[in-house]
Amino acid sequence: MTTNEHTDRWFIEVSRWGIVLFILFPFLWGACSGSKNEVVKGFEDAAEVPTLRTLDVMTLISDSGVTRYRIKAPEWLIYEKAKEPYWFFPQGLYVEKFDSVFATEALIQGDTATYFKNKQLWRLDKNVRIENMKEETFLTSQIFWDQRKREIYSDSFIHIETPDEVIEGYGFTSNEQMTRYKIRRTSGIFPIKRDTVPADSVKGDTVVAPVAATVRAKQTKKS
Repeated sequence: MTTNEHTDRWFIEVSRWGIVLFILFPFLWGACSGSKNEVVKGFEDAAEVPTLRTLDVMTLISDSGVTRYRIKAPEWLIYEKAKEPYWFFPQGLYVEKFDSVFATEALIQGDTATYFKNKQLWRLDKNVRIENMKEETFLTSQIFWDQRKREIYSDSFIHIETPDEVIEGYGFTSNEQMTRYKIRRTSGIFPIKRDTVPADSVKGDTVVAPVAATVRAKQTKKS
């Protein structure tokens, strides 16, 4: 084979590959461009990405230099880059509120919780439960807790268990200690009948459990 023939064949092979690449280039470029856009798309909005994620949280929060709250949560997400910065607790939240001598005034918990930092406003959702020092229990599907106004309120169905009666209604407002509250629309007040058996032997079994089951059913139906 002469040198000219070898050169001609090499030139033909290169030309063929050049044509193939020219045809496939738009498709290859489109595929690469598409992948790049998908990757960037997931991070183009910084507000959707938590700036901090913490697991198994147990922390104390102060108000005016005094420890007022103990927070426990399986997961804590902080969104500082959002237009309205907030904290999110997707796996639930448990809060203890203390008085000036570190005694527990109220217990609050919910399946999920959101704290709007600038407004100092909490929102707890699903299976919200509150207990106060008067042995009263509050069950509802959603509450708002305004730390600036120092009040708790809700527009949802509310079920209240006291030592003497059960109260149900829609919407309520209360102080932070849940000791002074007002139901906007009462739907029922049911006295608790005590048996002749000593109160200590029936207090936890014969009254509370059936009532709690009833309110959970109502919450599920309403939601």
